[in-house]
Order: sequence, then structure tokens, then C-alpha cells
Amino acid sequence: MIDAVGNPQSVLLLGGTSDIGLAIVQRYARQRPLRVVLAARPSARLEAAAERLMTLGCTVHSVPFDARDPNGHQTVVDKAFAHGDIDLAVVAFGVLGDQERAWQDVQVARELAEVNYVAPVSLGVLLAERMRAQGHGSIVALSSVAGERVRRSNFVYGSGKAGMDGFFLGLGEALRPHGVRVCVVRPGFVRTKMTDGLDAAPLSVTAEDVATAVVEGVRAGKELVWVPGPLRWVMSALRHVPRALFRRLPM
Repeated sequence: MIDAVGNPQSVLLLGGTSDIGLAIVQRYARQRPLRVVLAARPSARLEAAAERLMTLGCTVHSVPFDARDPNGHQTVVDKAFAHGDIDLAVVAFGVLGDQERAWQDVQVARELAEVNYVAPVSLGVLLAERMRAQGHGSIVALSSVAGERVRRSNFVYGSGKAGMDGFFLGLGEALRPHGVRVCVVRPGFVRTKMTDGLDAAPLSVTAEDVATAVVEGVRAGKELVWVPGPLRWVMSALRHVPRALFRRLPM
């Protein structure tokens, strides 16, 4: 169970090598020892992540996970819950991809759609089933401002995030009567390995900034968290810009 000051005892990180996801887990681990399940493809990075968490006093289990293998999603969730209840599940996987190839190459487009939308929906349904059964828990879904108003520069990625965002907002409404919370997180540009080589956008943040906002948001029972906070007002304004003008903006 999540304790009186908002700290979970057990965390499932779907996307076990995600910079943001690991920053969230580490932020919680500094408050109390955790039982952590890292779900990701086996790799040296996954092993290093597990070792880093163990130095913080965590008990760590690693579970093989491939977002593009829908037949394996049930197995991943079963293994994650095999050691007991999961207080907090963080959906932190995704792929940016080559955005120009994505709208011209059906294989690339399909990969982005499967990883950024289909897999989160599949796993969201499975997590909801488990958390309803245990009667408690929180799900954190890492979305993106890219899904708030889809831009020409990354519309394949943005459309996947828009769908994922909408699904988890709706899932939160469906789970509310069952004592399960969902927090959708919309970061702007985050300086991580995923964005290496890209020019940082205004209001860019670090993985640690996102982790701080997530921990505070979950503790406060928020359903939607913007990182950084002012992005909420920026995107609210951009949402109402006429399309003819919007396409001329340097975005």
C-alpha cells in the first residue's frame, strides 16, 4: 500500500531502462526501501539500472518485456504481480523514431503506433484488472505535450501520444470508483538519451525534474501533470491558434 506520506512500497516500471522512469523510482527509493520490478528487454543497461537501485536498498526483480509482443503482455503483468501487490505502475516506454520516414514507411509507422499507443492500451487494461482486484494502486502514464496538438514535424509520434493520453485519462475515470488512481504526465522536451542530438526546445527539463513533478502529483492525487507547469498555459493558447497560422509557427 502507499503509506501515509504518499510513498509506495512496490513499483512496476514498464520501460525498465527509461531515464524518466528510473528517475521516478529513484526519487521514491530515497524515501524508503522499495520492491521494484523492472520490465524491459535484457541488456547491460537493464543490469546497471537494477544494480543502481539495489545500492539504494531496493529489492529488484527484472522481467523480460517487449512492447511489440502483445502475446507477452499478460506474462509480463503476471510476473510483476507474482511477488505481491503493486502499489505504483509507471508506463514509461516509447519510441520517437525518424519522423520523416514514419509517414512514408509503413513498417516504421506501424512500429511507432504499436509501441506508443497499442502496447500502452494493452498493458493499461491488464494493470487495471489487477489493481481493481487488489483494491488499490496508482498508474502513472508518461504522455507528452506532442499529443496535445499534433504538429507536422512529429505527427506520427504525436498522434500515438494523443491516443495514449486520452486512453489513460478515460481509464482514470473508469477506475476511480475502485480505489485506483491514474496520473497522466505531459512533459515537454526532456533531455534524455531519447532526445540526444536534438535541439532543446524552450522550457526543456531533465528527467529528475519530471520525477519530482510526478512524485508530488501522485502524492496530491492529481490526474494530470504538466512538466514544467507553465506548459499548460502555453499549450492551452496553441490549441486555439487557427490552423493556417499554426502551420507557420517554427515548431
